[in-house]
Amino acid sequence: MLTCLKPAAQDVAAIVKEADRLEALPDEHGALLKFIEAIKLQPNHLHALSKGSELCSRIGQRQTNTKMRDDYYAAAKIYAENALKIDPTYSEANTSMAIMLGRTTLTKSGKEKVIAAKDLKKYVDAAIKSNALNFLAWHVLGRWHYEISNLNFIERAAVKMFYGGFPPSSLKEGIVAFEKAKAIAPGFILNYYELAKAYYRNDETPKAIALLNQMLLLPNHTEDDPTIKETGKKLLLEWK
Repeated sequence: MLTCLKPAAQDVAAIVKEADRLEALPDEHGALLKFIEAIKLQPNHLHALSKGSELCSRIGQRQTNTKMRDDYYAAAKIYAENALKIDPTYSEANTSMAIMLGRTTLTKSGKEKVIAAKDLKKYVDAAIKSNALNFLAWHVLGRWHYEISNLNFIERAAVKMFYGGFPPSSLKEGIVAFEKAKAIAPGFILNYYELAKAYYRNDETPKAIALLNQMLLLPNHTEDDPTIKETGKKLLLEWK
């Protein structure tokens, strides 16, 4: 029995290694298929489940077909939930769940946004508690502060009336979180973009412009990076 298990474990390790390689190319769809293959062989593989969730959220956001987008988000939720059932403290899994919540509801308005934002904070705090060098978690925390500090009067009133309020949040705390993500992963393009928007909203336009200019010089690492750079170029024209 043991001799049968050993080759299977080796196969899963090789598949996950190939998935990581494909993601770095970047070939996110190819990487996702490999992570799914690994999950089928080893359903409790925490890294494969967490990355499968993260990639489903990223790929889902790019879908123009609403049903396909929602299917990707549903898969992202299932993979993250399965990982968290195995280990509720696993940093990657908590981050993936927070990303899924952020992609699906954080930019919406009303009750959905309020409920999701409270859950998101719980997961991102758990991710950072388990691994203080998790740059993605710091980035998501920055987005949380950015979005919550931008709630309108009606949303804030709803939060206070029905949900007892949020944990303290502010634009400046969002900037601190984005800066921590930048210090850990200085090549993370999306973080430059979000940090620049935060500085601009904080009336620090020169810093915002400098960050976007730095971002444009960085090599692409994800399939979203070219689009993020194009959006950054448009912001530069608006802000100058």
